[in-house]
Amino acid sequence: MSSPLTAKSHPRLAFIGGGQMASAMIAGLVRAGQDSSSILVVEPMLAQREHLEQTLQVTTAACADERLSAADVVVWAVKPQVLHQALDTVQAHLGAALHVSIAAGLPLKTLSQWLQSQRVVRAMPNTAALVGAGVTGMAAAEGVSEADRRLAAAVLAATGHCFWVDSDERIDAVTAVSGSGPAYVFHFLEAFQAAAEAVGFDPEMARELVLRTAVGAIEQAKRGEPFSTLRSRVTSRHGTTEAALNLLNAQGTPQAVHDAVLAAYDRAGALALELSAPIA
Repeated sequence: MSSPLTAKSHPRLAFIGGGQMASAMIAGLVRAGQDSSSILVVEPMLAQREHLEQTLQVTTAACADERLSAADVVVWAVKPQVLHQALDTVQAHLGAALHVSIAAGLPLKTLSQWLQSQRVVRAMPNTAALVGAGVTGMAAAEGVSEADRRLAAAVLAATGHCFWVDSDERIDAVTAVSGSGPAYVFHFLEAFQAAAEAVGFDPEMARELVLRTAVGAIEQAKRGEPFSTLRSRVTSRHGTTEAALNLLNAQGTPQAVHDAVLAAYDRAGALALELSAPIA
């Protein structure tokens, strides 16, 4: 964990890519007191540059120029498949910045080689960052100092909870759990809403019931008791909840969740190999 940046702490930041995740990070940083005039966003899309300038009052550029060399931190917020191409247009203007990559799948070794730097932090945020409730795992290359760690964590904490892990393999695990996790939750909520509609609720009411039920359960869980204890309290013998849970267990729901997370974990490792293949 790290304290967010404050009004007294204004490192010069540059974002390569100004899409949704970058926008969420910048908005969080500005809310935390970062001076918007200290943020440069390199973004090729005119409409997105104008949006960022109007809503967040940051400086934007269609392509990298000499201003980039002044950045204390460069955040790589582009798709992993195009990061190397983006680097080709940026490399000449990079200074001695700390690099923070939120490009999924690219391991630290590859990032360090491409960036020609050991001051590299690899981060795996999730989409809840868009509403300030994100979860971000971070891993650092060997050349990252304690001061660099604090700075990277402060930047990433602008979108929610962040924490350190010690390897790319652990980032793959983070990807499988919290990175992909929002989709698992949405998948369950989608099915839950459909079931509520099947017992007679209209879509609007079904959605509200499902959301309020989920939010209430999460609030209970945040008090710290084991999930199994909370579940057992709702489950009376021979009652309605027991009937529902027996069916879920009989149809293999726990095993399906287990296998789904492992599938995501395996794919994260495979993706790292694909993305690190030599550039033709």
